[in-house]
Amino acid sequence: MNLTNIKTMIMFLLLPAIDTDVDNAPLDLKKYMGTWYEIARYDHWFERSLTGVTAQYSLNEDGTVKVINSGYKDSLYGKKKTAYGRAKIADEKCQRCLKVSFFLWFYSPYNILEIDEKDYSWVLVGSSSDKYLWILSRTPQLPKNTLDHILHLAQKRGYDTEKLIMVEQKTR
Repeated sequence: MNLTNIKTMIMFLLLPAIDTDVDNAPLDLKKYMGTWYEIARYDHWFERSLTGVTAQYSLNEDGTVKVINSGYKDSLYGKKKTAYGRAKIADEKCQRCLKVSFFLWFYSPYNILEIDEKDYSWVLVGSSSDKYLWILSRTPQLPKNTLDHILHLAQKRGYDTEKLIMVEQKTR
């Protein structure tokens, strides 16, 4: 084992653990359906330079979820980009563990880490790793105190909220 590998192992061991555990509480999938505005996200190649991003979810007759993600390239007045996909519960024992696919049968984890239990007005979504994180809201903007609360929840889970990109949204 060379010195570079040893340094890499030490750096890995010193990184804070990310809590990607999902609450086993029930999820009212029907209540979760509708339009969600992307408030913040980690940077990913598939959303790079997009603003005004929304996700629209609707239930299919077979219990799966139709997913329509859209956003505008470079500005709120840029070219609209849309991706169509499907989602489903990944594990019947964990209703908040979904998986989503935008291409054939390749699915990625979509885990509801935290949610406004009362109104489903906001949600913190992650995956099975620390590479993906989203804050979604039913409205294009969140009150500062609500956003601060969600950021605190993400930080408690070990996420680096400094890496979040705040997504510009059109006002209603």
